[in-house]
Amino acid sequence: MRVLFVASEASPFIKTGGLGDVAGALPKALAQKNADVRVVIPKYREINWEVRDKLRFVKWFNVKVGWREQFCGVWECFYNGVTYYALDNEGYFKRDEIYGFYDDAERFAFFDRAVLEMLRQLDWQPDLIHCNDWQTGMLPVLLKFEYKRNDMFYWKMKCVYSIHNIAFQGVFDPQILPELFGFDMELYNNTCLKFDDGVSYMKGGLYYSDIITTVSDTYAYEIQTPEYGQRLDGVLRDRSYALRGITNGIDYDEFDPNTDRFIKKNYNINSIKDKVINKTELQRELGLTVDKNIPMLAMVTRLTNQKGVDLLVNISDKLLQENVQLVILGTGDKHYEEHFKWLDSRYGNKVSANIKFDNGLANKIYAACDMFLMPSLFEPCGLGQLIALRYGSIPVVRETGGLKDTIIAYNEYTGEGNGFSFKSYNSDELYNIIKYALWIYSDKSKWENLIKNAMSSDNSWNRSAQVYLDLYRELTGQD
Repeated sequence: MRVLFVASEASPFIKTGGLGDVAGALPKALAQKNADVRVVIPKYREINWEVRDKLRFVKWFNVKVGWREQFCGVWECFYNGVTYYALDNEGYFKRDEIYGFYDDAERFAFFDRAVLEMLRQLDWQPDLIHCNDWQTGMLPVLLKFEYKRNDMFYWKMKCVYSIHNIAFQGVFDPQILPELFGFDMELYNNTCLKFDDGVSYMKGGLYYSDIITTVSDTYAYEIQTPEYGQRLDGVLRDRSYALRGITNGIDYDEFDPNTDRFIKKNYNINSIKDKVINKTELQRELGLTVDKNIPMLAMVTRLTNQKGVDLLVNISDKLLQENVQLVILGTGDKHYEEHFKWLDSRYGNKVSANIKFDNGLANKIYAACDMFLMPSLFEPCGLGQLIALRYGSIPVVRETGGLKDTIIAYNEYTGEGNGFSFKSYNSDELYNIIKYALWIYSDKSKWENLIKNAMSSDNSWNRSAQVYLDLYRELTGQD
């Protein structure tokens, strides 16, 4: 099985969120199942220096972007059983950030076509191209309407398109069709790419891929509804026969409390008592009261409405009247950043607001905290709760998307469950479930059992990778 995984970011080269984690971990898991899997991303300025030096120049060629001819260099390396390609054009990708530019339509029009041109240049024919999010949405369109029609080299290639977050759709002026792709306006006029008065890259991926996947079963259902579908729910209902939900995993080599180099004391399910050493060490580091018995609540997140931050803000004063500590790590909307800074100032040794992005501190928080809060408005899959489970920190989540699929509500009578959950997007419900979790926390035997349940949860990529591999085989007709 030959698979090309196409993404705008991939760990450990570069990542800004969950897509980068998936594009790093899923290909690795597929390779361990003997797939010939290769990953292609843009060659950004900000690629992690630890792996950048492994890249070696292979060749260059020109890529058409409308009437232009643009340089494309191919760099290659082999890492964790996977071949990685980085496509180089300094005008498009040698910048301080990776998204959010006025010419993003052109940058990723170049990237999508360059990926297809690269295959011909390297004379490598994948059975299947796996595209991810809006940045790769026009690749299936190019493949269907240009490359398969003009070159038998591409004829048998199939496309899978994965939605990691439907809120980001890549909508641009319709004139990009002739300007950047050399198409006429037919795909806009027949509404296959039309979104309001623009062209949606994501809509192209949804209509012209062979199979659509998304990152959890519940999210696959939710995005077919007006509440969660971001106005693409009609398209997804039309193509529901091709839509599959496959829950993400995490890389168990990267996230392992038994080997984590960032934390004070390594531990596993057989040495849970050592987890508290990380708690008291973090309390010391962050200037909190050092007391292993004070429950520590934490969020490692983007500070936005999607993550349910407004619910926590609404109850923060009331919550902090309890004997608890609150640790925040992340950046986002300015008013949320300022609110948590204010809480830090007001409550001193009970609150630590860390308004930054810090992988090392994130791991310390996962290892130290007792409860990990994810009261999201919507959550396609969520990785934070999976990492928290791995580290024996108990998730408190809202029942949406992948949070609903991965967190089993604790049952104090049977001892089953690996976390706490609430249904309605309501700050009182969040407060009540935290109060219930604090009550369970006061019973040390119940809490230790809950930690064992959490750490016994299997959220590795092994199972999900097999589901993807079976899907690939079904699509390509391979045994």
